[in-house]
Amino acid sequence: MPLDSVSAGMADMPNSHLLLSVYILTFLMGVPANILAFCTFCRKVRRKAAPIDILLLNLTISDLIFLAFLPFKMKEAADDMIWKLPYVLCPFTGFLFYCTIYNSTLLLTAVSVERYLGVAFPLRYSLCRRPRYAVLASILFWVVTSLNLSIVYIVPFSQWFNSAGDTEEGINSTGTSLLAPATCYLDFTEDDLKILLPVRLELFLVLFCIPFLICCFCYVNFILILSRLPNISRRRRLRAIGLALGTLLVFAVCFGPYNASHVVGFVRKESEKWRNVALLSSTFNACLDPFIFYFSSAAVRSMLNTCCKSVVAKLHILRCGGARCCSHLGHPDADKYREGAPL
Repeated sequence: MPLDSVSAGMADMPNSHLLLSVYILTFLMGVPANILAFCTFCRKVRRKAAPIDILLLNLTISDLIFLAFLPFKMKEAADDMIWKLPYVLCPFTGFLFYCTIYNSTLLLTAVSVERYLGVAFPLRYSLCRRPRYAVLASILFWVVTSLNLSIVYIVPFSQWFNSAGDTEEGINSTGTSLLAPATCYLDFTEDDLKILLPVRLELFLVLFCIPFLICCFCYVNFILILSRLPNISRRRRLRAIGLALGTLLVFAVCFGPYNASHVVGFVRKESEKWRNVALLSSTFNACLDPFIFYFSSAAVRSMLNTCCKSVVAKLHILRCGGARCCSHLGHPDADKYREGAPL
């Protein structure tokens, strides 16, 4: 692609500084929180696996994969949306980037179903509640999202092979194009859009609308059932209701804007320029999922409290300048810190 056309196209691109800022913030906040959640769920699943823990573990893995490839998107944003990395990374990065986003919608939906069944049919559900069903569901979600998002992997390669046209200098001895597109999954021809727009509409319907409607049904009924239960404490009821409403809000705010761009693009027969800005809310979901983990799992709350106490204890020792202050700490590892403290 000529440089002047690329420069002209950049004028229509979203603010790359905004993209870079959100990517960095998401990475810095999401990585430690999701690593903590991952370690917690691994320990929990190893001791006694429950379906909800397996689903949340897979959601954590999905977020960590997303965060692992986020630096490539940071590099792209830092270069004003021009792809300067080896182009072979473009299809792979885009595929995993979008695949993990939609996998999160399915896993959040599965969590809502599990919670609804647990309160609506407690006896019957407890009899058929098996961890292996959660494992099979998680595998199925990865397969479904991979198949639906395969278009994200195919289109960049198609653009790569066609970018040099039939010019002699753009084709090597094997017939493969040597000239890679300047951007990654941003500029599309009319032929590309004829394939992409219907697929995006299908993603909106299958991987967003249906899961969101299921989530709404499950959590609304979950709240109604909890509000009628007499043998549950007010604090526990409010926390469960808050978790349900918070999850629905995260689902709508994080995944709604980007999926809305699919519908608008299909109606207008074009790829909307604001899609990358709408995608930022989906990006930020990797930071919000740990809050869902915190309120969903007592193990995560316990692990976080332990880590916080450990950090506070160590900071207290450093501030006091030695072991003299350790005797005032109620931390179980105070003796260990005293032994290692400077004299």
